[in-house]
Amino acid sequence: MTWLYLTLVTAFSSATADTLTKRALLKEDQDPFVLAWVRMGYALPFVFSVVLLTGSFPGLDVEFLKIISVLMPFEVAGLLLYVHAIKLSPLSLTLPFLAFTPAFTLVIAFFLLGEVPSWGGLGGILLITTGAYMLHIDRLSSGLLAPVRAILRERGSRYMLLVAFIYGINSTLGKMATLASSPLFYALFYPLILTLVLTVMLLKRGGLPSVVKRPAGYLPIGFFTALVMITHFSAVVLTNTAYMIAVKRLSLLFGILYGRVVFGEEKFATRLTGGVLMVCGVFLIALF
Repeated sequence: MTWLYLTLVTAFSSATADTLTKRALLKEDQDPFVLAWVRMGYALPFVFSVVLLTGSFPGLDVEFLKIISVLMPFEVAGLLLYVHAIKLSPLSLTLPFLAFTPAFTLVIAFFLLGEVPSWGGLGGILLITTGAYMLHIDRLSSGLLAPVRAILRERGSRYMLLVAFIYGINSTLGKMATLASSPLFYALFYPLILTLVLTVMLLKRGGLPSVVKRPAGYLPIGFFTALVMITHFSAVVLTNTAYMIAVKRLSLLFGILYGRVVFGEEKFATRLTGGVLMVCGVFLIALF
């Protein structure tokens, strides 16, 4: 059950990092590119310290580098969309859409591999979709499709749906990269490569000096992001990826709670209900 405890820490740390990121974005009207760099760059010292203490430095083989070359462009795109989504919309209307990751994985497997989802998997997709509909159930008085239109109008929700699709692809590739190296080493290699790519992008945008303006405020973001990576990559090699991702999606419930407590986000009851349905859908997909 070690994987379960590690994944629960992942879920809580992910929601905490997201909350701290959103607070920094709103407080300073900061460029999302800067906060994307902060999440990775400030995580590096914490991850490196753990790797150094454990001596997790395996050799890099060709297979690992091939996986990374395919994975990293998706990861950069996913991270930037993720931070933009957090800035643009309430946490309770963005983080729940990460529940679509396993649903997208089932759909991708159907079209690319011909794998037909079980009735449990289809039920999970239905629950996730119903939960998403519930997030805007207050719009129902304007028509049956009004909640759907509200989702499509919410830029943060649209961005996070795209992130969920990207993560549906990345979850398997990430596990392959972890198995080809070691959990802690990949937890270091992952933010290192992303930081280097984002550094080049920020140099072109002229925003690199902003990443060192508030080190004390940014270090907690880095700490919780590092905790996410260390526990995520340690857990994913201990169990079925679908089980691990299902438990990790509890982060969306933590995020809805944070949204209410920290940012005073409205319609808490309906959004929490929608989030619970979506998490139940993820678990149903994982089980079947």
